[in-house]
Amino acid sequence: MSFNFLHIIFYFFSFVAIFSAVMVIVSRNPVRGVLFLVSAFFSMAGVWMILNAEFLALILVLVYVGAVMTLFLFVVMMLNIDLVSLRKSFVRYAPLAALIVLLVVGLTVMVIGPERQGLTEMPAPAPKSIEYSNIADLGAVLYTQYAYPFEIAAVILLAAIIAAIALTHRVAVKRKSQNISEQINVKRDERVRLVKGMQK
Repeated sequence: MSFNFLHIIFYFFSFVAIFSAVMVIVSRNPVRGVLFLVSAFFSMAGVWMILNAEFLALILVLVYVGAVMTLFLFVVMMLNIDLVSLRKSFVRYAPLAALIVLLVVGLTVMVIGPERQGLTEMPAPAPKSIEYSNIADLGAVLYTQYAYPFEIAAVILLAAIIAAIALTHRVAVKRKSQNISEQINVKRDERVRLVKGMQK
Protein backbone atom coordinates (compact mmCIF):
# COMPACT_ATOMS: atom_id res chain seq x y z
CA MET A 1 0.00 0.00 0.00
CA SER A 2 1.44 3.37 -1.06
CA PHE A 3 1.73 6.19 1.45
CA ASN A 4 0.00 9.30 0.10
CA PHE A 5 -1.06 12.72 1.35
CA LEU A 6 -4.41 11.37 2.62
CA HIS A 7 -2.59 9.19 5.13
CA ILE A 8 -0.69 12.23 6.43
CA ILE A 9 -3.98 14.08 7.00
CA PHE A 10 -5.49 11.04 8.74
CA TYR A 11 -2.55 10.58 11.11
CA PHE A 12 -2.44 14.30 11.83
CA PHE A 13 -6.14 14.45 12.80
CA SER A 14 -5.82 11.22 14.79
CA PHE A 15 -2.80 12.49 16.75
CA VAL A 16 -4.54 15.81 17.52
CA ALA A 17 -7.72 13.97 18.63
CA ILE A 18 -5.82 11.61 20.97
CA PHE A 19 -3.69 14.42 22.39
CA SER A 20 -6.76 16.62 22.98
CA ALA A 21 -8.65 13.76 24.64
CA VAL A 22 -5.75 13.15 27.03
CA MET A 23 -5.47 16.86 27.81
CA VAL A 24 -9.20 17.00 28.62
CA ILE A 25 -8.59 14.48 31.40
CA VAL A 26 -5.31 15.79 32.79
CA SER A 27 -5.98 19.52 32.43
CA ARG A 28 -6.33 21.27 35.80
CA ASN A 29 -8.21 24.26 34.42
CA PRO A 30 -11.82 23.36 33.47
CA VAL A 31 -11.94 26.04 30.76
CA ARG A 32 -8.83 24.61 29.10
CA GLY A 33 -10.38 21.15 29.31
CA VAL A 34 -13.44 22.36 27.43
CA LEU A 35 -11.27 24.01 24.77
CA PHE A 36 -9.27 20.79 24.32
CA LEU A 37 -12.57 18.93 23.92
CA VAL A 38 -13.52 21.35 21.15
CA SER A 39 -10.18 20.57 19.48
CA ALA A 40 -10.92 16.83 19.75
CA PHE A 41 -14.32 17.35 18.10
CA PHE A 42 -12.75 19.28 15.22
CA SER A 43 -10.17 16.53 14.70
CA MET A 44 -12.77 13.78 14.68
CA ALA A 45 -14.82 15.79 12.19
CA GLY A 46 -11.77 15.77 9.92
CA VAL A 47 -11.44 12.00 10.27
CA TRP A 48 -15.13 11.56 9.41
CA MET A 49 -14.67 13.72 6.33
CA ILE A 50 -11.94 11.33 5.17
CA LEU A 51 -14.36 8.41 5.70
CA ASN A 52 -16.95 10.07 3.40
CA ALA A 53 -19.26 10.86 6.35
CA GLU A 54 -19.70 14.53 5.52
CA PHE A 55 -23.08 14.89 7.20
CA LEU A 56 -21.85 13.50 10.53
CA ALA A 57 -18.75 15.70 10.38
CA LEU A 58 -20.81 18.84 9.81
CA ILE A 59 -23.26 17.88 12.55
CA LEU A 60 -20.34 17.33 14.94
CA VAL A 61 -18.98 20.80 14.22
CA LEU A 62 -22.30 22.68 14.10
CA VAL A 63 -24.14 20.98 16.97
CA TYR A 64 -21.43 19.91 19.41
CA VAL A 65 -18.82 22.60 18.83
CA GLY A 66 -21.20 25.40 17.88
CA ALA A 67 -23.90 24.82 20.50
CA VAL A 68 -23.20 22.20 23.15
CA MET A 69 -19.56 23.01 23.85
CA THR A 70 -20.25 26.74 23.81
CA LEU A 71 -22.90 26.16 26.46
CA PHE A 72 -20.50 24.01 28.48
CA LEU A 73 -17.84 26.71 28.23
CA PHE A 74 -20.16 29.42 29.56
CA VAL A 75 -21.43 27.16 32.36
CA VAL A 76 -17.90 26.25 33.44
CA MET A 77 -16.83 29.90 33.36
CA MET A 78 -19.82 30.96 35.49
CA LEU A 79 -19.51 28.20 38.07
CA ASN A 80 -17.52 28.84 41.20
CA ILE A 81 -15.55 25.60 41.25
CA ASP A 82 -13.45 24.78 44.30
CA LEU A 83 -10.38 23.26 42.65
CA VAL A 84 -8.74 22.34 45.96
CA SER A 85 -11.62 20.07 47.01
CA LEU A 86 -11.78 18.58 43.51
CA ARG A 87 -8.11 17.63 43.66
CA LYS A 88 -8.60 16.01 47.06
CA SER A 89 -11.52 14.00 45.67
CA PHE A 90 -9.40 13.03 42.65
CA VAL A 91 -6.66 11.61 44.86
CA ARG A 92 -9.21 9.81 47.01
CA TYR A 93 -10.96 8.08 44.10
CA ALA A 94 -7.84 7.55 41.92
CA PRO A 95 -7.50 3.78 42.63
CA LEU A 96 -11.16 3.15 41.81
CA ALA A 97 -10.86 5.26 38.66
CA ALA A 98 -7.74 3.33 37.57
CA LEU A 99 -9.56 0.03 38.07
CA ILE A 100 -12.51 1.20 35.98
CA VAL A 101 -10.17 2.45 33.23
CA LEU A 102 -8.39 -0.90 33.08
CA LEU A 103 -11.74 -2.69 32.92
CA VAL A 104 -12.99 -0.49 30.08
CA VAL A 105 -9.72 -0.81 28.15
CA GLY A 106 -9.78 -4.59 28.56
CA LEU A 107 -13.34 -4.86 27.30
CA THR A 108 -12.52 -2.56 24.37
CA VAL A 109 -9.51 -4.68 23.37
CA MET A 110 -11.65 -7.83 23.58
CA VAL A 111 -14.35 -6.35 21.35
CA ILE A 112 -12.17 -4.51 18.83
CA GLY A 113 -8.82 -6.19 19.12
CA PRO A 114 -5.97 -6.10 16.58
CA GLU A 115 -7.35 -9.16 14.80
CA ARG A 116 -10.48 -7.17 13.92
CA GLN A 117 -8.59 -4.13 12.60
CA GLY A 118 -6.80 -3.41 9.36
CA LEU A 119 -7.83 -2.89 5.75
CA THR A 120 -8.56 -6.59 5.26
CA GLU A 121 -11.26 -6.72 7.94
CA MET A 122 -12.40 -3.11 7.49
CA PRO A 123 -11.59 -1.96 3.94
CA ALA A 124 -11.50 1.69 3.02
CA PRO A 125 -14.77 3.09 1.62
CA ALA A 126 -15.01 3.02 -2.13
CA PRO A 127 -15.22 6.36 -3.95
CA LYS A 128 -18.81 7.50 -4.49
CA SER A 129 -20.39 9.03 -7.54
CA ILE A 130 -21.46 12.65 -7.80
CA GLU A 131 -25.14 11.73 -7.33
CA TYR A 132 -24.40 9.96 -4.02
CA SER A 133 -26.18 11.46 -0.99
CA ASN A 134 -24.78 10.66 2.43
CA ILE A 135 -27.87 12.16 4.08
CA ALA A 136 -30.23 9.90 2.10
CA ASP A 137 -28.37 6.73 3.11
CA LEU A 138 -28.16 7.82 6.73
CA GLY A 139 -31.88 8.65 6.85
CA ALA A 140 -32.83 5.35 5.22
CA VAL A 141 -30.86 3.36 7.82
CA LEU A 142 -31.88 5.56 10.75
CA TYR A 143 -35.63 5.47 10.14
CA THR A 144 -35.88 1.81 9.08
CA GLN A 145 -33.31 -0.43 10.74
CA TYR A 146 -32.69 1.78 13.81
CA ALA A 147 -36.11 3.40 14.18
CA TYR A 148 -36.76 2.12 17.72
CA PRO A 149 -33.33 3.04 19.12
CA PHE A 150 -33.76 6.48 17.55
CA GLU A 151 -37.11 6.97 19.31
CA ILE A 152 -35.69 5.71 22.62
CA ALA A 153 -32.82 8.21 22.34
CA ALA A 154 -35.34 10.98 21.66
CA VAL A 155 -37.30 10.04 24.82
CA ILE A 156 -34.08 10.01 26.88
CA LEU A 157 -33.13 13.46 25.58
CA LEU A 158 -36.63 14.74 26.39
CA ALA A 159 -36.31 13.42 29.95
CA ALA A 160 -32.92 15.15 30.25
CA ILE A 161 -34.44 18.44 29.08
CA ILE A 162 -37.29 18.17 31.59
CA ALA A 163 -34.82 17.35 34.39
CA ALA A 164 -32.64 20.34 33.48
CA ILE A 165 -35.66 22.66 33.54
CA ALA A 166 -36.80 21.23 36.88
CA LEU A 167 -33.36 21.74 38.41
CA THR A 168 -33.17 25.29 37.08
CA HIS A 169 -36.57 26.35 38.47
CA ARG A 170 -36.08 25.12 42.00
CA VAL A 171 -37.38 27.22 44.84
CA ALA A 172 -34.62 29.46 46.07
CA VAL A 173 -33.56 29.01 49.69
CA LYS A 174 -32.82 32.12 51.78
CA ARG A 175 -33.10 34.42 48.80
CA LYS A 176 -33.72 38.09 49.55
CA SER A 177 -36.09 39.82 47.14
CA GLN A 178 -37.53 43.32 47.02
CA ASN A 179 -41.31 43.80 47.40
CA ILE A 180 -42.16 47.15 45.86
CA SER A 181 -45.82 47.24 46.96
CA GLU A 182 -44.95 46.75 50.63
CA GLN A 183 -42.35 49.51 50.45
CA ILE A 184 -44.84 51.95 48.94
CA ASN A 185 -47.64 51.16 51.41
CA VAL A 186 -45.46 51.38 54.49
CA LYS A 187 -46.69 53.50 57.41
CA ARG A 188 -44.57 55.58 59.71
CA ASP A 189 -46.03 54.03 62.86
CA GLU A 190 -44.98 50.55 61.67
CA ARG A 191 -41.38 51.42 60.84
CA VAL A 192 -40.41 54.41 62.98
CA ARG A 193 -40.36 54.48 66.77
CA LEU A 194 -39.82 57.84 68.46
CA VAL A 195 -37.85 57.69 71.69
CA LYS A 196 -37.78 60.67 74.00
CA GLY A 197 -34.44 61.76 75.32
CA MET A 198 -33.70 60.79 78.90
CA GLN A 199 -33.58 63.75 81.31
CA LYS A 200 -30.81 63.94 83.86
